[in-house]
Amino acid sequence: MNIPDSIITILRQQPYPLLFATVSGSHLYGFPSPDSDYDLRGVHILPVQEVVGLHTVHETIEVSEVRESWEIDLVTHDVKKFFLMLLKKNGYVLEQLYSPLILTTSPEHEELKFISKNCVTRHHIYHYFGFAATQWKLFQKEQTHQVKPLLYVYRVLLTGIYLMQTGKVEANLIKLNEVFNLSYIDDLIAQKLAGSEKSILSDVNLAFHQKEYEYLRNKLQEAYESSPLPEAPSANAALHNFLIRLRTRSYEP
Repeated sequence: MNIPDSIITILRQQPYPLLFATVSGSHLYGFPSPDSDYDLRGVHILPVQEVVGLHTVHETIEVSEVRESWEIDLVTHDVKKFFLMLLKKNGYVLEQLYSPLILTTSPEHEELKFISKNCVTRHHIYHYFGFAATQWKLFQKEQTHQVKPLLYVYRVLLTGIYLMQTGKVEANLIKLNEVFNLSYIDDLIAQKLAGSEKSILSDVNLAFHQKEYEYLRNKLQEAYESSPLPEAPSANAALHNFLIRLRTRSYEP
């Protein structure tokens, strides 16, 4: 993908070293509209001087700007906060960590991806169930049904199924459909790519999509029940030791 120069400029302006920064949102999912904003996510490393006192500040840094007509949304978390989120059933951080749309990286980024394989559990299913339900309600309540929430529904459910089956994070709907071969997905993606971020779905068949939504929810439940993934993460000690190395490495007397 083509990265606007303004994105690189914003990353260079960040006050703390970045362990990584990646692209999330519609660009990662494979269906950005021409006017889609850029959702950037990453991890920064606070120096030890800023985390040993009574109050830790800058655990999360958010930047929302419009540059060169592009809307850019950057969110980075300090390594400790990000590691703690990895140890929970948080699909968002897994997708950010394993996004192939990498803006800036480091050897530590690769080490974290290796460690985090042991953060993936069967209970990530609850993230994908919840996210899909939220997007389905959003799609249903709109009088003019937009393509975006419907695509999010299918993307989320297929990501969850694939994760339960393989333990691998795949957030791109185009690649997921190479596995699941749902005939209607390509047409929905084509509508989103050709239209605006809030483009309206043509030829709405609510009964059909309701049936598909329920079918894929059932498939996700089945994938959970037969999943080889563990019940709990086993990366606690590795993340603890990694955090100490990152924090002490950043200390400058």
